[in-house]
Amino acid sequence: MQINRSYYTYQRYKVETAFALLYHHGALGVETLARYLRLSDQFVRYDAHHYFIVFAHTNAANAYKASQNLLLNLDNYFNDRSSAIAIDLFDPSNSVQIVLGRLSQILDVAKATPDARIQDETVLDRRL
Repeated sequence: MQINRSYYTYQRYKVETAFALLYHHGALGVETLARYLRLSDQFVRYDAHHYFIVFAHTNAANAYKASQNLLLNLDNYFNDRSSAIAIDLFDPSNSVQIVLGRLSQILDVAKATPDARIQDETVLDRRL
C-alpha cells in the first residue's frame, strides 16, 4: 500500500508525505481526478465515492493548499460542492488501519461542515 511506501521513503530519505481522503458524491473517474492532481501525487480508488491520495514530498500546509486547488477545480468541473477532503498528519508510527480510520473520522466532519470541506487531524482533538 502507498502508506507503507511513504513510510519507507521517509525512513530512507527523510521526505515527508501527506495523506488525504477525497469524497465526491457523484461519479468521479480516474482521468478526471488525474487532471487536477500534480504528476507527483498518487491516488487509489478506495470505493465508488472515495479516493485515497498521497501528496508526495509535501508537508501538511502544502497538502492543504493542494486540497484547496483540487476542491476548487472539482467544484467548477461538476458545478457542485459535493466534494470534501480529509488530511491526516504524517506519523510513521501509525499503521495503515489507523491512518485510514483517522482519515474516515476526519472526513465525516468535513462532509458535515459545508463551509469547511477540507479538514485535518485537529478536528479529532476537538471531538475528544
